[in-house]
Amino acid sequence: MIYYPAKAEPKDFLHISDFDKATILKILDRAKEVKALIKSGERTYLPFKGKTMAMIFAKPSMRTRVSFETGFFLLGGHALYLGPNDIQMGKREETRDVARVLSRYNDVIMARLFAHQDILDLAKYSTIPVINGLTDYNHPCQIMADALTIIEHIGQLEGTKVVYVGDGNNIVHSWLLLASVIPFHFVCACPKGFEPDEKTVEKARQAGISKIEITDDPREAVKGADVVYSDVWASMGQKEEAAHRRQVFQGFQVDKALMEIAGPKAYFLHCLPAERGVEVTDEVIEAPNSIVFAQAENRMHAQNAVMLHVLGL
Repeated sequence: MIYYPAKAEPKDFLHISDFDKATILKILDRAKEVKALIKSGERTYLPFKGKTMAMIFAKPSMRTRVSFETGFFLLGGHALYLGPNDIQMGKREETRDVARVLSRYNDVIMARLFAHQDILDLAKYSTIPVINGLTDYNHPCQIMADALTIIEHIGQLEGTKVVYVGDGNNIVHSWLLLASVIPFHFVCACPKGFEPDEKTVEKARQAGISKIEITDDPREAVKGADVVYSDVWASMGQKEEAAHRRQVFQGFQVDKALMEIAGPKAYFLHCLPAERGVEVTDEVIEAPNSIVFAQAENRMHAQNAVMLHVLGL
């Protein structure tokens, strides 16, 4: 009889606040080390050798798939892609059954889903680590990559001013959760009616370590910013609202004028894909202080470090 041991806590990476400050910084340090190895051409460090990862994609994504699959491969592992036609959790098969089956074939599960409850259920019933590749509520892997990028360019995240301009979406929720663990100044500038989840804002404020601001004035918000961050105004599943959102979000485009208010030392971040000419101008995304492609690359390195951590390697 094969015994499947329960996972040690914390077994999963579902929210960036699942880990404390020391653990997050340790993972980011590991990301820098593994990144340096990969960039050097080193191919003998293979901690994932003999391991498999199931990648569940209810939502398609170039960056998430390529960064996870390539990163896992470069460190010796094999990743399996399960798209919307391969697996339909909660429809064709119950999530708890999917979790139990995949746990017996693989060493880790990464899932990019719509409903946040689905990732919680997947983690509840799996006996292997589950990594949140994105849900409608949050996007912890992206924020780990963002934090790594900021540390590389500024030296530290702690004490910086990060200003997000746009919809109070899953990216904002993850930034707020990070602000409940690591102290920095976070501002979300969004139109009225598009604010982030109130409970998540309150969680960040109750932690009492970061300055949290929610405003509808992007010009005032970006003053003194170290980082200005943007994302699409209509996320996947909101395309029918795109025309309406373009009207509502007028004045929230990150353009040269807004970056000039932020100041010459402010960096620009965007989680991509970007609608150039909509939430950000071509001029800004191609400017010398735009670090969006370093940010995109860091998805792979940050995620590798997260996987190493949850697998205990």
